[in-house]
Amino acid sequence: MRAIDTIKNIWKIEDLRNRILTTLLLVAIYRFGTYVVLPGIDPKALTALQEQTRGGLLALLDMFSGGAFSNASIFALGIMPYISASIVMQLLAIAVPSFQKMQREGESGRKKINQYTRYLTIFILLLQGPTYLINLSVQLNAVGASLPSGIWFTFSSTVIMAAGSMFILWLGERITDKGVGNGISFVILVGIIARLPHSLFQEFISRTTDKTGGLVMFLMEMLFLLLVIAGAILLVQGVRKVPVQYAKRIVGNKQYGGARQYIPLKVNAANVMPIIFAQAIMFIPISIVGFANSESTSTFWAAFMDNTGFWYNFVFAVLIILFTYFYTAITINPTQMADDLKRNNGFIPGIKPGRDTKEYLDSIMDRITLPGAFFLALVAIMPAFAQMAGVSMEFSQFFGGTSLLILVGVVLDTLQQIESHLLMRHYDGLLKSGRIKGRAGVAGAY
Repeated sequence: MRAIDTIKNIWKIEDLRNRILTTLLLVAIYRFGTYVVLPGIDPKALTALQEQTRGGLLALLDMFSGGAFSNASIFALGIMPYISASIVMQLLAIAVPSFQKMQREGESGRKKINQYTRYLTIFILLLQGPTYLINLSVQLNAVGASLPSGIWFTFSSTVIMAAGSMFILWLGERITDKGVGNGISFVILVGIIARLPHSLFQEFISRTTDKTGGLVMFLMEMLFLLLVIAGAILLVQGVRKVPVQYAKRIVGNKQYGGARQYIPLKVNAANVMPIIFAQAIMFIPISIVGFANSESTSTFWAAFMDNTGFWYNFVFAVLIILFTYFYTAITINPTQMADDLKRNNGFIPGIKPGRDTKEYLDSIMDRITLPGAFFLALVAIMPAFAQMAGVSMEFSQFFGGTSLLILVGVVLDTLQQIESHLLMRHYDGLLKSGRIKGRAGVAGAY
């Protein structure tokens, strides 16, 4: 069989084999750490916390931490503080001249920005740690248990959780350097996949025992999930190709140019970043009113803490559309593309080089970004529709949102890297026809 032959070919490549084994080892260490409970906490008393994270926004936090949040683990704060810090640094690199200068300094500037990102991550962790412990204390009191008293426990637990999150960051960097790549995204992917078997099994049991549609309804759910995944793949890989003609140049006895190539403009150039930006803003109500559910919480804030409610999903979708245009504008620079084409004697057929080319590329990006932004927003709020259709809260998270797009994007990128190793050593790729396309674009594109 082709699959067995592919596995054999992968195993024959020493470098690829070592990278995969290293990745598996680091993932095993990460998964082990998600079950190491903070010192002084009884794991049997965490039932209220685990119940709290079964739905709502806290379910997303628990998913991104691989279940460590609900386990009161040393990894409870997860990798999200680093992602939040990275978002802040990206915004500063746009708005603050000193950070813009740093970004233009090349490798040295990038190292400085990474260092500042880590400092900001530690600051966020030291703020989130005590907040997490306050919520944990409330949930333990609900079942008749309590946290150890004293400032020393709060201080030591906060330091342990901060160190745990920084250790996760280190694991992600090792996966990038020594493993299959995309380390931080891969860590999030592992946390998402870790919840899939249990959620799938619970959904199957619920459908077949609670008289809620039976096996037929479960199979329809699986079919709809496959359709959503297929749509997410198209969204990740969608590209509009713009033809470019290069003028002929004769230098000495050699001729350069003359061939037609293509500029691949992605339908979703921002990838999953708009959802992450919007999700970070939608987490603000939790930060303001606290993690604990309170009867005194105002109706206004409660509306934005219910991830199945109309106002939450409406604001979430609008933010995603706005952030899609914003992030596309800062990642795609039509002016620079037009200048590069002119400098290399290239032009778009029927369009004058220079300003006309820039305006033409701008108009194309506006046209393809709009449907991409709406489809991205639809995928993001799809879990709410899944819950309205009767899908359980845990399993509905796999019908869209950040989790699905990260899962699809990272899997495609990982498979693309494995295929590159195979093709580099003259083995067959993972597919019989064509190459796997990751989030970076189309293989062999201009």
